[in-house]
Amino acid sequence: MTHWGIIGLGSIAHHFVKDLALVPEAKLYGVASRSLEKANTFASEYLADKAFGSYEELLKDPLVSVVYIATPHSSHKEWAIKAMKTGKHVLCEKPLGLDSGEVVEMIAQAKVSGVFLMEALWTRFNPSMEAVVNRIKTNDIGAIQYLQADFGFYAMDRDPKSRVLDPALGGGSLLDIGIYPIFLSYLLLGKPKSIMATSSFNETGTELQTAIIFNYKKAKAVLYSGFTSKSSMVAQISGSEGLITIDSRWHESQGFKLEKENGTEIESVSLPTLGRGYTYEINAVHEALSQDWIEHPKWTHQDSLNLSELLDAVQAAAKNQ
Repeated sequence: MTHWGIIGLGSIAHHFVKDLALVPEAKLYGVASRSLEKANTFASEYLADKAFGSYEELLKDPLVSVVYIATPHSSHKEWAIKAMKTGKHVLCEKPLGLDSGEVVEMIAQAKVSGVFLMEALWTRFNPSMEAVVNRIKTNDIGAIQYLQADFGFYAMDRDPKSRVLDPALGGGSLLDIGIYPIFLSYLLLGKPKSIMATSSFNETGTELQTAIIFNYKKAKAVLYSGFTSKSSMVAQISGSEGLITIDSRWHESQGFKLEKENGTEIESVSLPTLGRGYTYEINAVHEALSQDWIEHPKWTHQDSLNLSELLDAVQAAAKNQ
């Protein structure tokens, strides 16, 4: 039985622990908030053994083996490194760090401490995403020529000091949800040869919309994230011999469609997830711990570093517009 501790008890943590309960090998042992009252409420709701009124207290508990960090982006590095220094394994919400420099520091600490560290890019382990990757590898749609993916929802009615809109907390659409379209392009096509990007900002400097083009040797990717309106959240992967469409919301997909180039053969694949879909990354963590890995081969430290470098490059390209 793997004893999990949760740091940061916002909405993502609620989703995560509901799926944690579906994994027999996982035990919700401890939950931590800066408010003991909030931690007690969360612990009661999800039957955690212990509630802590500070993150430090949870890290001091020797029975916590894995820490899931669900704090705002701005404190991922701080608490991941503190957790690893106490010998805890870490699953940290995306983005792993605010920039590639932070990611480098976090990876270095994992190696020094000899503990597992993974960015919680749950989409990588989604059964539909696994199947799409395999279909690309087996050349079912030929070589990818064009990829389109977007992620947008309306967030302009939220508190300016909320996690998604406060620049001090790493707010902005790119780090929060733009990471998903960029991840998909990276997963299927690797790093692009060049990047074009444009962003819009509010008066506090928070990035609200970003449109991106990734240029590859033989393909283009058109990507988008935004907080100013809901977008379709459909992903399409177009190859020389066919098209894969992952319906909304593609990052937590329950299946996909494959259409051959002549349009006569359409295959609908249904792959419903267990729970919301966090169960698969939880199982990946358990697999890694059973093998004494400090990283998972399906989403390595280098993958997280490459993704963070792409986010940096998109931000730089948008500033130059």
